[in-house]
Amino acid sequence: MKIVILAAGLGSRLREGVTDKPKPLTMLRSGVSIMENQVLSISSNFNIHDVFVVVGYKMNLIMEEFPSLSYVYNPDFSSTNTSKSLLTALHKINTDSVLWFNGDVVFDSKLLEDLKEMILADQSFVCVNNSKVADEEIKYTLDSSGNIKELSKTVKGGLGEAVGINFISSQDLELFKGSLADCEDNDYFERGLEFIIDKGAKIKPLDISSHFCMEVDFQGDLAEVNKAFVGSKP
Repeated sequence: MKIVILAAGLGSRLREGVTDKPKPLTMLRSGVSIMENQVLSISSNFNIHDVFVVVGYKMNLIMEEFPSLSYVYNPDFSSTNTSKSLLTALHKINTDSVLWFNGDVVFDSKLLEDLKEMILADQSFVCVNNSKVADEEIKYTLDSSGNIKELSKTVKGGLGEAVGINFISSQDLELFKGSLADCEDNDYFERGLEFIIDKGAKIKPLDISSHFCMEVDFQGDLAEVNKAFVGSKP
């Protein structure tokens, strides 16, 4: 299995008026950055040498902070969305399954233990939080077999939110690459997942609601994360 961290974006909604650093380098009150929290958690559960980080905005700052990781550059980071950043990394991967993280997700490292059963089974999945369903988040519905049917911000009657941690099986990888290539430049990678669902791929929801996991898009999100992690490293 290979692991991808998507860290190429501008992150302007969080940075505006606060910092000019890439969003993944935002410091948490716990004493680590968002990306350091991810790297520490990943390294305690998987092989850190299997990690590819997709960079773009001020990439040198990220590379200097984490010099032992492998990097893939998205030259169109300012005009494309996560579908194209992810595809940039997947071009480097031929036959392996892939676990990937949005670069702004803060999570309890214990969450990764819950992923291993489906990873070992090589079952594609999307991590979801079923305890809340906010209008502006990526939401999902299921088909009659319990597989994901819809996955987007515009879903009506969503059962929960996608949290930005996902896995594509080795058998679904090539189909997924083609679907990401078919996405528009401004599409999120979830659009590519919807495309392969329409082509027959079976993607399961994996409920991680019992663990802290939150994407940091705004200052309010950062405040909530800091409140949850006051006084100790995640």
